[in-house]
Order: sequence, then structure tokens, then C-alpha cells
Amino acid sequence: LKPRRPAAELPLPSWLLGPGAATALLATDVPMEACCADGHRMATQQRDCSLPYASESKECRMVQEQCCHSQLEELHCATGINLANEQDGCAAPHGDNASLEAMFVKRCCHCCLLGRAAQAQGQSCEYSLMVGYQCGLVFRACCVKGQETADFAPGDVGDIQDTGKISEVEEEQEDPYLNDRCRGGGPCKQQCRDTGDEVVCSCFVGYQLLPDGVSCEDINECITGSHNCRLGESCINTVGSFRCQRDSSCGTGYELTEDNNCKDIDECESGIHNCLPDFICQNTLGSFRCRPKLQCKSGFIQDALGNCIDINECLSISAPCPVGQTCINTEGSYTCQKNVPTCGRGYHLNEEGTRCVDVDECSPPSEPCGTGHHCVNSPGSFRCECKTGYYFDGISRMCVDVNECQRYPGRLCGHKCENTPGSYLCSCSVGFRLSVDGRSCEDINECNSSPCSQECANVYGSYQCYCRRGYQLSDVDGVTCEDIDECALPTGGHICSYRCINIPGSFQCSCPSSGYRLAPNGRNCQGEQVGPRRGRSGCAWGSPTSCDLSALPWGTWALRGHLVLGSPAPKCQ
Repeated sequence: LKPRRPAAELPLPSWLLGPGAATALLATDVPMEACCADGHRMATQQRDCSLPYASESKECRMVQEQCCHSQLEELHCATGINLANEQDGCAAPHGDNASLEAMFVKRCCHCCLLGRAAQAQGQSCEYSLMVGYQCGLVFRACCVKGQETADFAPGDVGDIQDTGKISEVEEEQEDPYLNDRCRGGGPCKQQCRDTGDEVVCSCFVGYQLLPDGVSCEDINECITGSHNCRLGESCINTVGSFRCQRDSSCGTGYELTEDNNCKDIDECESGIHNCLPDFICQNTLGSFRCRPKLQCKSGFIQDALGNCIDINECLSISAPCPVGQTCINTEGSYTCQKNVPTCGRGYHLNEEGTRCVDVDECSPPSEPCGTGHHCVNSPGSFRCECKTGYYFDGISRMCVDVNECQRYPGRLCGHKCENTPGSYLCSCSVGFRLSVDGRSCEDINECNSSPCSQECANVYGSYQCYCRRGYQLSDVDGVTCEDIDECALPTGGHICSYRCINIPGSFQCSCPSSGYRLAPNGRNCQGEQVGPRRGRSGCAWGSPTSCDLSALPWGTWALRGHLVLGSPAPKCQ
């Protein structure tokens, strides 16, 4: 076996990065060998690969982490080989079998013991791939070494050339694995296994083998759905793996952890609170509160300003008083008081004050239903049996009159309806009287009582007065008939030939008192001639021939020696 080279001189293995990542590294100016050397140094000195990496390059931090884990596994494996050589057993010094370190130590210790047992039994040192590639390397190294006393120095268990220090003579011996087709990675880009018949290539977790059987490509877990991101997280694919990113922030008082969870910020521990010196900071989920240093007595609690406030034990303590007693809060404490029965409506305490009994609302002289209505008592209440024309009002709890006129408008009475207690009355308008049925209305014949001075005509609901010829109805009362003065009418001067005399209901015409008489028509005057002389009309004056005065010409004419003015000339007959 050849001595292993310093970590800084190790070439960066192609499987560590993969095809895509290798291209990304070439595009940067970061020395990957130096990054790997930093990872080896952290594993050797700190024995911890979970510490933060200071490099600003994402790719460099990935190389540091991978090289650190590889170196740390190598150191643990060397410890297991030394444990097998020194104690012939694999008992951990500290008895811790659960840690990752103990698991690596125990695995390499068992593989070494198997190799030593094969050498002691004279079996071949060719390791079996059934136990794994790395275990097979440790198996062969311990088997070849045999019973030599040289120490097995820590080396790269992934490379058989770096598993320990051997003599130059042994190094010159023929290496049975010289023809191993997987030496140096073989044709495979990531993992290689030589079965003897063929070389089988495989990929690391997070990669899948390409159709050429040699190359590997990254599996996009976000597309295939093989990620385990929770609700509220987005899947982001990475080379060989994936990461979950929280969709929303954690909010005030919380911070995001590396595993994408929200963690409460302890403001009191970090010193970012603003509590005054007289207050003590107390952390709460998402915030904090300042608690006064001054403590209150029992039965009190402090508010945010440090004031002592009484605790209402009756509300904060579950049933502080026994059954049948009421809790009453006091300053700093509480008391229990025996309950007094509280009776509901319709009940009252008995004379002893121990229980509730029914109140008889119907007992005299009480009349809860109203005068004349029957009251029936019931437990805690009563009911009313109302008379006809009444109903029970649930609000006033009394019998109330039914207003039939409002409930049945226009259906009970012909004209007017008037409500009465328990019933109703019908009445009629002027000119009508109530029928025998007490509801309908019939017309009154007012003419039977002779309301008019002369003639009367009955109409529906009233009457009409009218007068005989020669009379007219009074405008004052519409009942009395007044005489018409025909002589005073505008045409009254032409009714009579000489003079018109008004009489009740009619008129009469008159003629001059001497020498004339009224004509048969009752309007004209007739006279006799008294001489042979003829007037202007050709009638001889003084002759017995009668003349119609209306036939005489208008003007002044002589009749028997008298002058008649303004009369028509007489007409001779």
C-alpha cells in the first residue's frame, strides 16, 4: 500500500460533484482543493461537520461538507481497526452504541475482525462484495496484514492504496487487485462494482442512471413528487437532493430554523426586550412581558404596571364553594353564602322560606282576567275563560274586548258600526232607519210628516219640496212656498191692457172705473161710444158702439171729455 497524500493535494473526485455541479465549479475561481482541505481540517481538529462553513461560495461549502464527512468516517474507521487489533473485540470505550461515531467504529472493527479470522483460518483474503465495498477493503487490509505488529494508520478507506502503512517489500509484492476494473472509479461516473463478469455502475441517492449505464443525472424530486415538503412549503430542487422553503414568514417574535420551522425568539435571553430595571422579563410565545419584581400578597395579581389587583376567586377557581352555596368575592379572598331559593314567575317562597310554592292568581278579590271573566289557576300561571265578544291578550294577560267593527269592516252593519263592550251596535245615516234585523238600513218617507208648505216628493235618503203654479220655493229654507208677483216681473207691463193687480198664486187685470169693462180674455178693457163724433180711430164718440182701447193709437185721446195718457188707442167693435 502506498502512503496517502496530504489532503490538500488530493484531486477532487468526479463523483463528489456530478456532471452539472462540476460545470458550475469550473465557472468559478474558488480552489476546490483548498475547500476540501478545509473540510478535512475541520474533521481532524473539531471532530464535527455540523459547524457553519465560512466560505461565501455555495459550491465550496458543499465540497467542505462532503470532504469533512469523508475524513470523519475515515478517522472513525481507523479507530475501529485499531480497536480490533488491540483488543480483539469491538466494545466501545464509552459504551455509546447509538451515536454515528460509534456506528462507524463498530462497523470497521467487525470488518477487520472478519479479515483477521479469514487469515488465521488460511482462507483467501479476497473480500466478498456481499458485505459492501468499503467493508471489503477493511477486510482485505486486516487479512493481508496478518499477525504483524505494525500499527494501522488512519487512511482513506475508499482507496485501498491509503488504508495503512506497509513495508516497501510488501508494496513491491504483486497486488491481487491490480486488475480490479473499478480501481480509480472505473468507467462509472459515481459508484462502481466489479462482479468479476462485468462492471456494474450505480448512482448516489438523489441521482438516476442514464441509458448509457455509466453516467448519472440529478433526480428532480420536486417534479417527481418524491419530496416530503409540508403544507405551506415550496420544494426547490438541488443537485442530488432538494430543499423545502417556507412560503410565508414566521411573523414577529419568531425566527426560521434550518429545518424550515418557526422557532420562538427568546427576547429575554437575547436581551432585546425593553423591560425597565424594576421589572423582570418573562418570555412568551412570539413576544415577552415585563413582570414587576414586587410581589403581591396571596389573592392578588399584578398588572402590567406593577399594581396589585384582587383576584376574583369566584371566577378563576372552579366551584370554590360547595353545592347549595354561592361564592362572594372579597378583598384578597372569597366567602361562601347559603343559597336562598329564587322563585320564578308564578311561585313564591313558603312561610318557612325553604321552597317555592304556586301562587293562586285567581283567589278573590283578585280578578286578573277582568271583571266578569272566569279565571282558572294552573301551576306557576293561570288561564282566562273570556266571555263572548272578548279574547285573551297574552301580553296584558287579561280578557280584552273584541272590536268587531275593526275586525270585520263593512260586513256587520249596512251604514255605521259602533263598538260596545263585548258586542257592537249598528246605526244609519240621516234619511234612513234601522231595519228589523238590526243591521240593514231602509229609506224614511219624510213626506209623511208634511215637511213642505205645499207639495213633497220622497227621494232615497231624503225628500224634495216643490210648489204649485204661481208660487216659488224659498231660497232660505227650501221648504216654504212664496207667492210670485207676476205684475212685478219684467214682462208684467204687457200682461194687462190697463192695470195689473197681484193676488196670491196669480194676478188680475182691471180697467178704468167708468165707461169700461174687462174683456172676456181677462186682460183687455172694453168701453161704449157716447157721441156721433168719431175719434181718430173712426169710432163715433158717444155712440153705443164699444171700442177696444188697445186698438187706439198710442198718445193722447179724448174719451167722454177726459184725456187718457199713455194708453193704446181704442179699437172699435
